Amino acid sequence: MPERAEIKDGQVRSFLEHLEADRGVSVHTARNYRQALVEFGRWFQEQHGKAPDWARLQRDDFRHYLRFLGRGKVSRASIQLRFSALRTFYRFLVRRGRVSESPVQGLSLPKPEKRLPRFLTPDQVIALLEAPAREWQRLQSSHEGREDAALLRREAANLRRDSAILEAFYSCGLRISELCGLRVQDIDFSSQMIRVRGKGKKERLVPIGAEALEAIEYYWQSLALPPGPDMPVFLARPLEPDELELPPERMAIYPRLVQLRLKKYLTLAGLDPALTPHKLRHSFATHLLDGGADLRSVQELLGHAHLVTTQVYTHITTERLKKAYDAAHPRA
Repeated sequence: MPERAEIKDGQVRSFLEHLEADRGVSVHTARNYRQALVEFGRWFQEQHGKAPDWARLQRDDFRHYLRFLGRGKVSRASIQLRFSALRTFYRFLVRRGRVSESPVQGLSLPKPEKRLPRFLTPDQVIALLEAPAREWQRLQSSHEGREDAALLRREAANLRRDSAILEAFYSCGLRISELCGLRVQDIDFSSQMIRVRGKGKKERLVPIGAEALEAIEYYWQSLALPPGPDMPVFLARPLEPDELELPPERMAIYPRLVQLRLKKYLTLAGLDPALTPHKLRHSFATHLLDGGADLRSVQELLGHAHLVTTQVYTHITTERLKKAYDAAHPRA
Protein backbone atom coordinates (compact mmCIF):
# COMPACT_ATOMS: atom_id res chain seq x y z
CA MET A 1 0.00 0.00 0.00
CA PRO A 2 1.72 3.19 -1.12
CA GLU A 3 0.04 5.31 1.55
CA ARG A 4 1.38 3.23 4.44
CA ALA A 5 4.54 5.36 4.78
CA GLU A 6 2.37 8.34 5.74
CA ILE A 7 1.11 6.55 8.88
CA LYS A 8 3.20 7.24 11.96
CA ASP A 9 1.11 5.13 14.34
CA GLY A 10 2.97 1.82 14.60
CA GLN A 11 -0.07 -0.17 15.73
CA VAL A 12 -2.18 1.01 12.80
CA ARG A 13 0.71 0.30 10.43
CA SER A 14 1.08 -3.19 11.88
CA PHE A 15 -2.66 -3.78 11.48
CA LEU A 16 -2.62 -2.75 7.82
CA GLU A 17 0.32 -5.06 7.16
CA HIS A 18 -1.65 -7.86 8.82
CA LEU A 19 -4.66 -7.18 6.57
CA GLU A 20 -2.54 -7.46 3.46
CA ALA A 21 -0.25 -10.33 4.43
CA ASP A 22 -2.44 -12.55 6.63
CA ARG A 23 -6.05 -11.73 5.86
CA GLY A 24 -5.67 -11.25 2.12
CA VAL A 25 -8.33 -8.54 1.99
CA SER A 26 -8.94 -6.65 -1.22
CA VAL A 27 -7.10 -3.42 -1.96
CA HIS A 28 -10.46 -1.65 -1.72
CA THR A 29 -11.14 -2.97 1.80
CA ALA A 30 -7.61 -2.21 2.99
CA ARG A 31 -7.89 1.34 1.65
CA ASN A 32 -11.25 1.89 3.37
CA TYR A 33 -9.96 0.57 6.71
CA ARG A 34 -6.85 2.70 6.47
CA GLN A 35 -8.90 5.80 5.73
CA ALA A 36 -11.29 5.09 8.62
CA LEU A 37 -8.44 4.78 11.14
CA VAL A 38 -6.66 7.87 9.79
CA GLU A 39 -9.88 9.90 10.04
CA PHE A 40 -10.51 8.80 13.62
CA GLY A 41 -6.91 9.65 14.57
CA ARG A 42 -7.24 13.08 12.98
CA TRP A 43 -10.51 13.76 14.82
CA PHE A 44 -9.01 12.64 18.15
CA GLN A 45 -5.94 14.82 17.60
CA GLU A 46 -8.16 17.85 16.97
CA GLN A 47 -10.27 17.13 20.05
CA HIS A 48 -7.50 16.31 22.52
CA GLY A 49 -4.33 17.75 21.06
CA LYS A 50 -2.61 14.37 20.93
CA ALA A 51 -2.69 11.10 19.02
CA PRO A 52 -4.97 8.35 20.35
CA ASP A 53 -3.55 5.86 22.85
CA TRP A 54 -5.60 2.88 21.74
CA ALA A 55 -5.14 0.98 25.01
CA ARG A 56 -6.54 3.87 27.06
CA LEU A 57 -9.56 4.83 24.94
CA GLN A 58 -12.97 4.30 26.51
CA ARG A 59 -16.38 3.62 25.06
CA ASP A 60 -17.34 7.26 25.63
CA ASP A 61 -14.57 8.35 23.24
CA PHE A 62 -16.25 6.40 20.48
CA ARG A 63 -19.72 7.60 21.48
CA HIS A 64 -18.44 11.17 21.09
CA TYR A 65 -17.01 10.26 17.70
CA LEU A 66 -20.33 8.72 16.68
CA ARG A 67 -22.15 11.93 17.62
CA PHE A 68 -19.57 13.95 15.68
CA LEU A 69 -20.21 11.86 12.55
CA GLY A 70 -23.96 12.23 13.03
CA ARG A 71 -23.71 16.02 13.26
CA GLY A 72 -21.65 15.99 10.09
CA LYS A 73 -24.50 14.18 8.33
CA VAL A 74 -22.31 11.23 7.43
CA SER A 75 -24.48 8.48 5.93
CA ARG A 76 -25.39 5.47 8.04
CA ALA A 77 -23.54 3.17 5.65
CA SER A 78 -20.37 5.26 6.01
CA ILE A 79 -20.69 5.21 9.80
CA GLN A 80 -21.07 1.42 9.71
CA LEU A 81 -17.95 1.16 7.53
CA ARG A 82 -15.87 3.36 9.87
CA PHE A 83 -16.86 1.37 12.95
CA SER A 84 -16.35 -1.93 11.16
CA ALA A 85 -12.74 -0.85 10.64
CA LEU A 86 -12.41 0.16 14.30
CA ARG A 87 -13.91 -3.14 15.50
CA THR A 88 -11.59 -5.17 13.29
CA PHE A 89 -8.61 -3.11 14.43
CA TYR A 90 -9.43 -3.68 18.09
CA ARG A 91 -9.91 -7.43 17.54
CA PHE A 92 -6.40 -7.42 16.11
CA LEU A 93 -5.05 -5.52 19.17
CA VAL A 94 -6.82 -7.90 21.59
CA ARG A 95 -5.41 -10.98 19.82
CA ARG A 96 -1.92 -9.48 19.94
CA GLY A 97 -2.29 -8.72 23.65
CA ARG A 98 -1.93 -4.99 23.15
CA VAL A 99 -5.30 -4.18 24.75
CA SER A 100 -7.38 -6.23 27.19
CA GLU A 101 -10.78 -5.58 25.56
CA SER A 102 -12.41 -3.63 22.76
CA PRO A 103 -14.22 -0.41 23.74
CA VAL A 104 -16.02 -0.52 20.39
CA GLN A 105 -17.62 -3.94 20.84
CA GLY A 106 -21.37 -3.74 21.46
CA LEU A 107 -21.57 -0.03 20.72
CA SER A 108 -25.03 0.84 19.41
CA LEU A 109 -24.87 2.19 15.85
CA PRO A 110 -27.61 3.61 13.62
CA LYS A 111 -29.16 0.93 11.45
CA PRO A 112 -28.21 1.22 7.78
CA GLU A 113 -30.82 2.44 5.36
CA LYS A 114 -32.54 -0.34 3.44
CA ARG A 115 -31.74 0.34 -0.18
CA LEU A 116 -32.48 -2.18 -2.87
CA PRO A 117 -29.72 -2.71 -5.46
CA ARG A 118 -30.22 -0.92 -8.77
CA PHE A 119 -30.17 -3.13 -11.84
CA LEU A 120 -30.80 -3.08 -15.57
CA THR A 121 -33.72 -4.78 -17.27
CA PRO A 122 -32.89 -7.56 -19.78
CA ASP A 123 -33.64 -5.17 -22.68
CA GLN A 124 -31.34 -2.53 -21.19
CA VAL A 125 -28.57 -5.10 -20.79
CA ILE A 126 -28.90 -6.07 -24.46
CA ALA A 127 -28.68 -2.41 -25.49
CA LEU A 128 -25.52 -2.04 -23.39
CA LEU A 129 -23.93 -5.22 -24.77
CA GLU A 130 -24.55 -4.02 -28.33
CA ALA A 131 -23.06 -0.55 -27.71
CA PRO A 132 -19.41 -1.40 -28.62
CA ALA A 133 -20.49 -2.85 -31.99
CA ARG A 134 -22.52 0.28 -32.73
CA GLU A 135 -19.52 2.43 -31.81
CA TRP A 136 -17.35 0.40 -34.21
CA GLN A 137 -19.80 1.02 -37.06
CA ARG A 138 -19.70 4.74 -36.31
CA LEU A 139 -15.88 4.80 -36.27
CA GLN A 140 -15.64 2.91 -39.55
CA SER A 141 -17.86 5.40 -41.32
CA SER A 142 -16.16 8.44 -39.79
CA HIS A 143 -12.64 7.21 -40.68
CA GLU A 144 -13.43 6.19 -44.26
CA GLY A 145 -10.68 7.28 -46.63
CA ARG A 146 -8.34 8.55 -43.90
CA GLU A 147 -4.73 7.49 -43.43
CA ASP A 148 -5.01 6.28 -39.85
CA ALA A 149 -5.42 2.54 -40.26
CA ALA A 150 -3.14 1.78 -37.29
CA LEU A 151 -5.22 3.95 -34.98
CA LEU A 152 -8.39 2.29 -36.23
CA ARG A 153 -6.91 -1.18 -35.60
CA ARG A 154 -6.03 -0.26 -32.01
CA GLU A 155 -9.49 1.10 -31.37
CA ALA A 156 -11.03 -2.01 -32.93
CA ALA A 157 -9.05 -4.14 -30.45
CA ASN A 158 -10.22 -1.96 -27.55
CA LEU A 159 -13.84 -2.19 -28.67
CA ARG A 160 -13.58 -5.99 -28.98
CA ARG A 161 -12.06 -6.07 -25.48
CA ASP A 162 -14.84 -3.88 -24.08
CA SER A 163 -17.50 -6.05 -25.70
CA ALA A 164 -15.92 -9.14 -24.11
CA ILE A 165 -15.71 -7.40 -20.73
CA LEU A 166 -19.41 -6.48 -20.77
CA GLU A 167 -20.34 -10.01 -21.81
CA ALA A 168 -18.18 -11.51 -19.03
CA PHE A 169 -19.60 -9.15 -16.40
CA TYR A 170 -23.16 -10.08 -17.22
CA SER A 171 -22.48 -13.77 -17.91
CA CYS A 172 -20.62 -14.41 -14.65
CA GLY A 173 -21.74 -11.73 -12.17
CA LEU A 174 -18.15 -10.77 -11.39
CA ARG A 175 -16.84 -8.05 -9.11
CA ILE A 176 -14.67 -5.53 -10.96
CA SER A 177 -11.56 -6.68 -9.07
CA GLU A 178 -12.30 -10.29 -10.06
CA LEU A 179 -12.66 -9.38 -13.72
CA CYS A 180 -9.42 -7.36 -13.76
CA GLY A 181 -7.61 -10.26 -12.06
CA LEU A 182 -8.62 -12.96 -14.56
CA ARG A 183 -5.77 -14.82 -16.27
CA VAL A 184 -5.97 -16.80 -19.50
CA GLN A 185 -5.38 -20.07 -17.64
CA ASP A 186 -8.46 -19.37 -15.50
CA ILE A 187 -10.77 -20.04 -18.45
CA ASP A 188 -11.76 -23.60 -19.36
CA PHE A 189 -13.36 -23.29 -22.79
CA SER A 190 -14.31 -26.98 -23.00
CA SER A 191 -16.34 -26.99 -19.78
CA GLN A 192 -17.40 -23.32 -20.05
CA MET A 193 -16.14 -22.54 -16.54
CA ILE A 194 -13.83 -19.89 -15.14
CA ARG A 195 -11.80 -19.83 -11.93
CA VAL A 196 -12.44 -16.60 -10.02
CA ARG A 197 -10.34 -15.19 -7.18
CA GLY A 198 -12.76 -13.43 -4.87
CA LYS A 199 -12.57 -11.62 -1.56
CA GLY A 200 -10.00 -12.93 0.88
CA LYS A 201 -8.28 -14.77 -2.00
CA LYS A 202 -11.09 -17.34 -1.99
CA GLU A 203 -11.45 -19.16 -5.30
CA ARG A 204 -14.69 -20.33 -6.88
CA LEU A 205 -15.72 -21.86 -10.19
CA VAL A 206 -18.34 -19.96 -12.17
CA PRO A 207 -20.06 -20.94 -15.45
CA ILE A 208 -19.50 -18.62 -18.40
CA GLY A 209 -21.84 -18.43 -21.36
CA ALA A 210 -20.97 -19.31 -24.94
CA GLU A 211 -21.47 -15.72 -26.15
CA ALA A 212 -19.02 -14.38 -23.56
CA LEU A 213 -16.44 -17.01 -24.56
CA GLU A 214 -16.89 -16.16 -28.24
CA ALA A 215 -16.45 -12.46 -27.46
CA ILE A 216 -13.21 -13.19 -25.56
CA GLU A 217 -11.80 -15.32 -28.41
CA TYR A 218 -12.79 -12.65 -30.94
CA TYR A 219 -10.95 -10.06 -28.84
CA TRP A 220 -7.81 -12.22 -28.59
CA GLN A 221 -7.76 -12.53 -32.40
CA SER A 222 -7.14 -8.78 -32.58
CA LEU A 223 -3.95 -9.00 -30.48
CA ALA A 224 -0.43 -9.11 -31.96
CA LEU A 225 0.12 -12.59 -30.53
CA PRO A 226 -2.16 -15.10 -28.79
CA PRO A 227 -2.04 -14.47 -25.01
CA GLY A 228 -0.05 -16.92 -22.88
CA PRO A 229 -1.54 -18.79 -19.89
CA ASP A 230 -0.20 -16.30 -17.31
CA MET A 231 -1.32 -13.22 -19.19
CA PRO A 232 -4.41 -11.24 -18.18
CA VAL A 233 -7.59 -12.05 -20.08
CA PHE A 234 -8.17 -8.32 -20.63
CA LEU A 235 -5.29 -5.96 -21.43
CA ALA A 236 -5.25 -2.25 -20.64
CA ARG A 237 -4.21 -1.61 -24.26
CA PRO A 238 -3.07 -3.64 -27.27
CA LEU A 239 0.56 -4.62 -26.68
CA GLU A 240 3.38 -4.70 -29.22
CA PRO A 241 5.27 -8.03 -29.49
CA ASP A 242 8.26 -6.64 -27.56
CA GLU A 243 5.98 -5.73 -24.64
CA LEU A 244 4.73 -9.24 -23.97
CA GLU A 245 7.40 -9.78 -21.32
CA LEU A 246 5.86 -7.12 -19.07
CA PRO A 247 4.67 -8.37 -15.66
CA PRO A 248 0.94 -9.25 -15.76
CA GLU A 249 -0.02 -6.41 -13.40
CA ARG A 250 1.32 -3.89 -15.93
CA MET A 251 -0.61 -5.52 -18.78
CA ALA A 252 -3.98 -6.00 -17.10
CA ILE A 253 -6.90 -3.65 -17.41
CA TYR A 254 -7.58 -1.77 -14.17
CA PRO A 255 -10.84 -0.78 -12.44
CA ARG A 256 -10.76 2.92 -13.30
CA LEU A 257 -10.41 2.21 -17.02
CA VAL A 258 -13.29 -0.29 -16.87
CA GLN A 259 -15.47 2.32 -15.15
CA LEU A 260 -14.66 4.98 -17.76
CA ARG A 261 -15.34 2.66 -20.69
CA LEU A 262 -18.61 1.47 -19.12
CA LYS A 263 -19.72 5.09 -18.69
CA LYS A 264 -19.15 5.62 -22.41
CA TYR A 265 -21.29 2.63 -23.42
CA LEU A 266 -24.06 3.45 -20.97
CA THR A 267 -24.30 6.87 -22.60
CA LEU A 268 -24.32 5.36 -26.10
CA ALA A 269 -27.10 2.97 -25.01
CA GLY A 270 -29.19 5.83 -23.63
CA LEU A 271 -28.78 4.60 -20.04
CA ASP A 272 -27.71 6.34 -16.84
CA PRO A 273 -23.91 6.88 -17.14
CA ALA A 274 -23.67 6.96 -13.33
CA LEU A 275 -24.36 3.21 -13.16
CA THR A 276 -21.33 1.27 -11.94
CA PRO A 277 -19.91 -2.11 -13.00
CA HIS A 278 -21.41 -3.50 -9.79
CA LYS A 279 -24.87 -2.81 -11.24
CA LEU A 280 -24.16 -5.46 -13.87
CA ARG A 281 -23.53 -7.87 -10.99
CA HIS A 282 -26.87 -6.82 -9.49
CA SER A 283 -28.53 -7.38 -12.87
CA PHE A 284 -26.95 -10.84 -13.17
CA ALA A 285 -28.31 -11.91 -9.75
CA THR A 286 -31.76 -10.40 -10.23
CA HIS A 287 -32.26 -11.94 -13.67
CA LEU A 288 -31.19 -15.37 -12.38
CA LEU A 289 -33.71 -15.25 -9.55
CA ASP A 290 -36.40 -13.98 -11.92
CA GLY A 291 -35.62 -16.96 -14.14
CA GLY A 292 -36.16 -19.44 -11.31
CA ALA A 293 -32.64 -19.97 -9.91
CA ASP A 294 -32.53 -20.90 -6.22
CA LEU A 295 -30.99 -18.52 -3.70
CA ARG A 296 -28.20 -20.89 -2.63
CA SER A 297 -26.97 -21.28 -6.20
CA VAL A 298 -26.94 -17.53 -6.72
CA GLN A 299 -25.02 -17.15 -3.45
CA GLU A 300 -22.32 -19.53 -4.71
CA LEU A 301 -22.14 -17.86 -8.11
CA LEU A 302 -21.70 -14.41 -6.53
CA GLY A 303 -19.15 -15.67 -4.01
CA HIS A 304 -21.11 -14.35 -1.01
CA ALA A 305 -19.90 -15.74 2.31
CA HIS A 306 -23.35 -15.39 3.90
CA LEU A 307 -26.78 -16.08 2.45
CA VAL A 308 -28.20 -12.92 4.03
CA THR A 309 -26.03 -10.87 1.61
CA THR A 310 -27.73 -12.58 -1.34
CA GLN A 311 -31.23 -12.30 0.11
CA VAL A 312 -31.41 -8.59 -0.74
CA TYR A 313 -32.06 -9.66 -4.34
CA THR A 314 -35.18 -11.54 -3.33
CA HIS A 315 -36.61 -8.24 -2.10
CA ILE A 316 -36.29 -6.85 -5.63
CA THR A 317 -38.25 -9.70 -7.17
CA THR A 318 -40.81 -9.58 -4.35
CA GLU A 319 -41.33 -5.85 -4.81
CA ARG A 320 -41.85 -6.31 -8.54
CA LEU A 321 -44.37 -9.10 -7.94
CA LYS A 322 -46.27 -6.88 -5.52
CA LYS A 323 -46.39 -4.04 -8.05
CA ALA A 324 -47.65 -6.39 -10.75
CA TYR A 325 -50.26 -7.74 -8.35
CA ASP A 326 -51.43 -4.27 -7.32
CA ALA A 327 -51.66 -3.16 -10.94
CA ALA A 328 -53.48 -6.23 -12.25
CA HIS A 329 -55.64 -7.72 -9.47
CA PRO A 330 -59.16 -6.27 -9.26
CA ARG A 331 -59.24 -6.67 -5.47
CA ALA A 332 -55.65 -5.69 -4.71
